[in-house]
Amino acid sequence: MAQPLSADQFLAALKNAGARVVEHDNWRTHNRNSKGAWGPVHGVMIHHTGPYSSEAAMVDLCRTGYTALPGPLCHGVIDRSGTVHLVGYGRANHAGSGDDDVLKAVIAESALPPDNEANTDGNPHFYGFECINTGGGQSWPAAQLDAMHKVSAALCRAHGWTQRSVIGHKEWQPGKPDPAGIAMGDFRTAVAKLLNAASKVPEPAPDSGDEPAYASFPGAAYFRTGRRSALITAMGKRLVAEGCGKYSQGPGPNWTDADRRSYAAWQHKLGYSGDDADGIPGPTSWAKLRVPTT
Repeated sequence: MAQPLSADQFLAALKNAGARVVEHDNWRTHNRNSKGAWGPVHGVMIHHTGPYSSEAAMVDLCRTGYTALPGPLCHGVIDRSGTVHLVGYGRANHAGSGDDDVLKAVIAESALPPDNEANTDGNPHFYGFECINTGGGQSWPAAQLDAMHKVSAALCRAHGWTQRSVIGHKEWQPGKPDPAGIAMGDFRTAVAKLLNAASKVPEPAPDSGDEPAYASFPGAAYFRTGRRSALITAMGKRLVAEGCGKYSQGPGPNWTDADRRSYAAWQHKLGYSGDDADGIPGPTSWAKLRVPTT
């Protein structure tokens, strides 16, 4: 369960991913929070806009909405040049009602079931991007797709999610076609490549005398029940080596309470206490642990 990023954190995540961003008016405070919850967030939802007269008019429509559906209709509009227009932040009218089984799969980061129900409000739980496309067979420019992949990966990285936390509107709400012409399996593969590329630390050249390469901090949200990763095994081995292992068996690839207790022992060893020694890795203690790349 993840709390939404602040507006500033959201903006920084997109820019750090290399997205070209344009901020519109009071996007940070333009939302539908008065009408319902915003958060916890579990994923990113991709849409297409449908027919449009001009890209500028579509950006404005997504910002203001219309009588039957007030704006914002998303958090960002991605135009065909790949520019990301921020039009709102908080609860937005983009996901609507969808399948609770799909939401459970997104939370578990497992294979998606068919979306055959519309019994759950998705607006509190997904970041939403409207991508300008008629939905009637219009092509998807490479620059636009690149931006769509980047913003999706940026938010997954910020929350410690995998690519399985990215879905299309058509995978959420029965009868929805968007984003038309995009195979979401392929889309998630592209997001995974960006996530994997960002997590790799270059190995030092042989006999260079450099320090060994260590794994980058993946974010605190990465360490949660259900996470399975070779990185967690490598972390556990380093904790044991530092005399902080609290394992009866292991360490292994699944994040468990034993990992949390072991990491808390490491935090105490570093002099942390109270909430600073809760067993969830932070960037400073992680860097000092020197977990090797996996």
